[in-house]
Amino acid sequence: MSKGKGAKGAKQTLKSAKKAIQITPDGKRRLVLSNMGLTVFPKCLFKLTNLDELDLSRNLLQKLPDSIGNFSSLTRLDLHSNKLESLPESVGNLTGLTHLNLANNCLTFVGLPFSLGCLTNLKSLNLGMNQLDDLPPPLENLVNLQELGLFDNRFLKLPEFVKVLRNLTKLNLKRNPLEHTQGNEESMKNRKLEAQEEAYLVHESILCRMCLTKYKAQKENLVRDGDMSKEKKKRTFSGLMTPNSVAILSQNEWRLKTKQSKDYWPSLC
Repeated sequence: MSKGKGAKGAKQTLKSAKKAIQITPDGKRRLVLSNMGLTVFPKCLFKLTNLDELDLSRNLLQKLPDSIGNFSSLTRLDLHSNKLESLPESVGNLTGLTHLNLANNCLTFVGLPFSLGCLTNLKSLNLGMNQLDDLPPPLENLVNLQELGLFDNRFLKLPEFVKVLRNLTKLNLKRNPLEHTQGNEESMKNRKLEAQEEAYLVHESILCRMCLTKYKAQKENLVRDGDMSKEKKKRTFSGLMTPNSVAILSQNEWRLKTKQSKDYWPSLC
């Protein structure tokens, strides 16, 4: 095996690296050297610092060179499934990164530089399957972070900075020895029960209001029917209670007929 070869892969040269460069549909320059058996970072890559995407996943890398920060054009860096124990401070110079995958390595809290907080354009950060029990506080500066993977680590509690990441939509904390996990689950169940009870009470309140409204409507209908009945009675017997024009006309006719009758039948006395 020649010098510079990985345990399973061939030696990487500038020529072979250039041939491996792909152009993505959106015009990005992508280099994929995944599963090549690399044990050290290929030095020839430093002549390709205009790369946009670099995939060195599934290798045997134990560390990154300090000059990794020279890849200032990188937007995606995939280093998952290596043997990295730490990252150099210069990783903070990769300010163009939007996606960084460091899952399935050997990273610890001590091995994470505070300069990671300078990667303010990050949208996705995968730190799952490492040996982390905490995260550097400057990560609270990752205001554009949308996805954070912390699964399969050693976290006993949720890192404080996570609470201030306003754009975070996906957080994976599965398979961590988090404290109060059972209590949190019970709290969630209680909140669900309270929400269901509140919904039931609201439903009952709506039904009560509907019944009350229906009762009021029925009462108003009864009152209205009663008033109409009284008006009918007044209209039917009003002539007997208070003489009106019709009653007066009838009385005058009766008097006239009575007088005529007397004039026709003179008194015998």
